[in-house]
Amino acid sequence: MRKFLSFLLVIAMMASLCVAAVSAEEEEEIDLWELLYTPAPTLDPNATPTPAPTPVPTPAPVLEADGSLILTITAVGDVTIGRNVQHSGTSIFEKELKKQDGDINFIFRNVKDIFEDDDLTIANFEGVLADDYSIPSNKRENSYLFLAPPSYVEALTNNSVEAVTMENNHVGDFGQGGIDSTISVMEEAGIVWSNKGNMGVFETQGVKIAMLAYQTLNQPISSAELKLVVDDDIKKAKETCDLVIVSFHWGNELDYSPRDNQVMLGRAAIDSGADLVLGHHSHRINPIEQYNGKYIVYSLANCSFAGNNKPSDMFTFIFQTRFRIKNGEIIDNPFRIIPARISSRKDYNDFAITPLDDQSNITTVLNTLQKSSKNLDYAVSSYPLEWE
Repeated sequence: MRKFLSFLLVIAMMASLCVAAVSAEEEEEIDLWELLYTPAPTLDPNATPTPAPTPVPTPAPVLEADGSLILTITAVGDVTIGRNVQHSGTSIFEKELKKQDGDINFIFRNVKDIFEDDDLTIANFEGVLADDYSIPSNKRENSYLFLAPPSYVEALTNNSVEAVTMENNHVGDFGQGGIDSTISVMEEAGIVWSNKGNMGVFETQGVKIAMLAYQTLNQPISSAELKLVVDDDIKKAKETCDLVIVSFHWGNELDYSPRDNQVMLGRAAIDSGADLVLGHHSHRINPIEQYNGKYIVYSLANCSFAGNNKPSDMFTFIFQTRFRIKNGEIIDNPFRIIPARISSRKDYNDFAITPLDDQSNITTVLNTLQKSSKNLDYAVSSYPLEWE
């Protein structure tokens, strides 16, 4: 009798566990016999065994003749896609997307081969990826609030953009909900992201690259205080990573050269151990410094910018650098730029960044950079267009 009662108790306990596991939205009938006894599957003696999956080996570093390896890193400026919700009707970006048969990849169609030919491409993603939104009270008077559907992340994943910075003045256009949605979309897509609270890490050829991101716009702390934060973060990143890239969203819109606080922060980051400093926000190209052997790119300008279909200046450039690393040390670090226009057209902005092929336009970009660097003590002497 006790054994029978014990048996009934076991049945009752297992039934209660199963009932608890059933979704409240979908009730189903439970067969206690099936619960207590599940027969082994019948095997077909003539069936071909399913092979175990073959592990995908991690690619070995490609070493040069001297035993060093080369990492090529590409950086571009602001990627602002989608619509401005402050404007009613079909947005200029959606109109262009329709012309392109709905293929979101059109924005990078003319630079995809450049992005695919490197080890890491990093962009400043300035907007929000979300299906739903609400506008915070402190943003309702803003002229521009950029929103794109989550599916637009394919423009990054399909065109070899591996990492984005998300510390800028538009990622918060729709409050924390918009930030959380964008982070979720990036992570699901496998895009490495960084902001003031998150260090992005990308590993390639056995080298771990840390990416840190900050902004100086409307911040509760001064540039001097931010300098201390950046210093601490870089030193922590150096404990676990081989290279550190620091991005700043800084300066004033339409500036062609950096302000004093930008120069101070950029050089301080290098002094703290950063291997590369990237800047953006001004929507205009800014010069490059080589400070203590490392580059400070003060502004990469726009890359794909949906805020205006006829900007007064559509020139930009793609920055590339190659780290030659041997025995954990950087032994060489050349750079080049690829002058470009943020549009494949001259008459209006179609949001498709395109390398320049007209020598007069290339010269305009080079002259602008040289002219804007006159007050920089460590400005590079030239802007090579090919690898030296």
